[in-house]
Amino acid sequence: MALSTRLTSSLRPALAALRWAAPRQCRGLSTPQGSEPSLNLGGIFPPLTTPFSPTQEVDYAQLEGNLRRYASIPFRGLVALGSNGEYPYLATRERVEVVSCVRRALPRDRLLLAGSGCESTQATIELTVSMAEAGADVALVVTPCYYRGAMTTAALVHHYTEVGDASPIPVVLYSVPANTGLDLPVEAVITLAQHPNIIGIKDSGGDITRMGLMVHKTRQEDFQVLAGSASFLLASYAVGASGGVCALANVLGDPLCQLDHLYRKGQWQEARDLQHRLIEPNTAVTRRFGIPGLKKAMEWFGYYGGPCRAPLASLSPAQVEELRSTFSANGWL
Repeated sequence: MALSTRLTSSLRPALAALRWAAPRQCRGLSTPQGSEPSLNLGGIFPPLTTPFSPTQEVDYAQLEGNLRRYASIPFRGLVALGSNGEYPYLATRERVEVVSCVRRALPRDRLLLAGSGCESTQATIELTVSMAEAGADVALVVTPCYYRGAMTTAALVHHYTEVGDASPIPVVLYSVPANTGLDLPVEAVITLAQHPNIIGIKDSGGDITRMGLMVHKTRQEDFQVLAGSASFLLASYAVGASGGVCALANVLGDPLCQLDHLYRKGQWQEARDLQHRLIEPNTAVTRRFGIPGLKKAMEWFGYYGGPCRAPLASLSPAQVEELRSTFSANGWL
């Protein structure tokens, strides 16, 4: 019997009990009622950066300092160990400790999503269980991609089904083709949405037609679609997305929460105007300059950015000036 199967069989009774235990209520979870989701992911989630010291060790004191500043912003929750958290560069013990640190600092009414995707199903299950023990409310599981040619719809459905069966917390799928070279097929998403422990997807590809189709095809399920970028947040809302996991929220958290608020109030003109001002800064801290650009911009708004872990390199002076000009031209500096 495969290890993942043994884990699933041995853990399932305990996981079922954990899933419906009292802590759900103190973390803002709710019992399913009508068409309402069992766990509401509506709102803005910043995918936290991981602060490093000048010697490239995880700086937990600076992480706690950023978390104190974020506490005043009306985020739905936080994401630890997403792509912007330099997840591939952290050791397993660091990943677990980062989640523990965030959980200790996070108000109990805010959700904590934690990245736990690994290349093998077995490793993903083991890390997902560790993330639950560290205090995560939801596991964010990126697509395995090293052998992407073999990652067929059937293979990915099997992988995520095994993870969903074994996880003590709900699972959100994570498709980020810019990093993995792999789009999680819509057919796989539709199938996986029927799993009782798979509650959504973070889609960072930016294909609004694809996002709208996923919303449409999973509308009978307890399943939500999250936009993976601030650049297309409002467009995603227009086709039925529930919320956004946006790198720019590390820098401009209040404006992104305001955009979410305007959309929910039906103030489309104001929301559109705000969305327009967020596109270029978001592109600058994602596709243009990546995590080094995101961390540099954080410093201008009172957060600790600091260095990245090698081999990611700091921006050149010319790149810093270009980044600053982008924020200034849109009225943020």
